Amino acid sequence: MMSSTYLSLKKQTAVNAGAENTAKEIMQQPQLWLKVLALIASQSQRIESFLNPLLAKKDLRIILTGAGSSAFIGESAQGVVQLKTGKLTQAIPTTDIVTHPELVFQRKIPTLLVSFARSGNSPESVETVFLADNYVDEIYHLIITCNKDGELADYVVNHGDNSYCLVLPEESNDKSLAMTGSFTSMLLSILIISQLDNLKEVGEQVMAVSEHADAIFASCLGDFIELSKTDFERVVFLGSGPMLGIARECHLKLQELTDGSVVCKHDSFLGFRHGPRAVINEKSLVIFLFSNDPHVYQYEKDLAVSIALDPRKINIVTYGAWFSDDYRSRLDISPRSESCKSGHFRVLSATLIGQLLGFYKCLNLGLKPDNPSVSGAISRVVQGVIIYQKED
Repeated sequence: MMSSTYLSLKKQTAVNAGAENTAKEIMQQPQLWLKVLALIASQSQRIESFLNPLLAKKDLRIILTGAGSSAFIGESAQGVVQLKTGKLTQAIPTTDIVTHPELVFQRKIPTLLVSFARSGNSPESVETVFLADNYVDEIYHLIITCNKDGELADYVVNHGDNSYCLVLPEESNDKSLAMTGSFTSMLLSILIISQLDNLKEVGEQVMAVSEHADAIFASCLGDFIELSKTDFERVVFLGSGPMLGIARECHLKLQELTDGSVVCKHDSFLGFRHGPRAVINEKSLVIFLFSNDPHVYQYEKDLAVSIALDPRKINIVTYGAWFSDDYRSRLDISPRSESCKSGHFRVLSATLIGQLLGFYKCLNLGLKPDNPSVSGAISRVVQGVIIYQKED
């Protein structure tokens, strides 16, 4: 990356547009991912010393939690963590846990609560940790955060026996309103941690997806700029399995960065057939985040071809299309290397679609990407949440 240019903007232009932080935070992700990989590798023995005794427990339950984008990390990672650990794994947002802890926790079941938090100061995230302590007899905490000074990081300092805190590199602690590098670096972290016993192959796959992201920045920014000029009012992101969580994150990212001017939706390919497809109209953009599993792809392809043949000529973007000519796609972004195509880490480069489309559409609408909320309705750390004590 040239020091004077951020996502095709000259530095001063980015500063004037209120876009400098967001542009830097999006574009530095490929290098940030390599730093996260190195950080976890350097702590791998300590992490394994904490996790291995827990994973040896026959009935261990794993809960992945966070608020907003941090919750979507768990949604994307849940299946991979369950597959790699062999333990029942559930993604449950802190925003659900705080209101209904009795419906989430099982007192007699040993539980590892994995908390994702950019700041570590969101009221629901902090309260969820304390609720877990009160509702589960044998509770353990793995906190993955971007802020060494946050309340969740402080929690581990004072409760070290049953907890471990992974503080990610400082660059991951986004200054902008929208989570970008923080989201992908925390997602990357749990994917690596779930397969620490295979760190060499994991490292190769992380390097491959880092290279793919760099290639997107090198060759596709002009395409995203042109796409952002399209007169779309609705955007639908579709994914299956881990990509469903990415579809949800992309939907939020575009909606946040456009201050709600663009209404977004996410769904699975199969779920979209059952009613939600009615949302598509002539001013829609549909983004297919395809699976790398040939069995899953068969289901996805059927829907994608059907939408491509819609006489209203719906605008389409594809990620990981096996045969892009089938979809009349305006833009196809596909990993080239086998290490990136076949691994679980391709979700990282898929996330860039929502980030880049949101960034350029934000500028196109005359908003400031670093703080696009004109009314102040949304903020970097959620405001106005009061935690109420639940009576026994």
